[in-house]
Amino acid sequence: MGPASRIVLWSAVAIGLLMGGRYAWLLRESVELARRSEPLQYSPGRPFKRLLIVGDSTAVGTGASGPLASVPGLLAQAFPQLLIDNRSQDGATFADLQAQLGGDDQFDMVLVMAGGNDVIGLGGMEAVHSDVERITKRARQRAGVVILMPAGNVGNAPFFMAPVSWLMTWRSRRLHALVRDAASRSNALYVNLFHERAVDPFVLDRQLNAADGLH
Repeated sequence: MGPASRIVLWSAVAIGLLMGGRYAWLLRESVELARRSEPLQYSPGRPFKRLLIVGDSTAVGTGASGPLASVPGLLAQAFPQLLIDNRSQDGATFADLQAQLGGDDQFDMVLVMAGGNDVIGLGGMEAVHSDVERITKRARQRAGVVILMPAGNVGNAPFFMAPVSWLMTWRSRRLHALVRDAASRSNALYVNLFHERAVDPFVLDRQLNAADGLH
């Protein structure tokens, strides 16, 4: 092996070690954020509406400055008489939401916040498609109004670097297409949080991201 080849080899090894260390540190940060997070519940004395929230860490509020800064917390502040039953869990996929949607009691609305773990998990998109359809139909059994709000463009998260970030963006785009179609077929509402890198607020203002670069 010549000098040039050795330089390339050791450079690749050094980059690999640095990246491995970076991801290990970020993963530890992510685990710690999840450990400290807890889904906000809110039960006013005389609720005028009942909201069921199911989903992953985006619904738990992992990485937010506090429970009131999460989406459920902001809803509780904006609508003080809104009952919020938040069953979301860190790490949940669309398939996991079946258990979160268990029971027979009725709600006025169901908010589904999931999809990021389906993107990161690298499972087949056909399986994700089936999960999204099944969860959307199940949510319609629990409430007259169903809102689907999948995670944004996961590929834009600082946690990922090219070329992995490109794959995450492609999978995020596919996920949003599946959710949009499921919402259309089930007469549910679809909230589009997907942004291309050039206009994504989480790219334009990195302070919006949590310490792990993923939330």
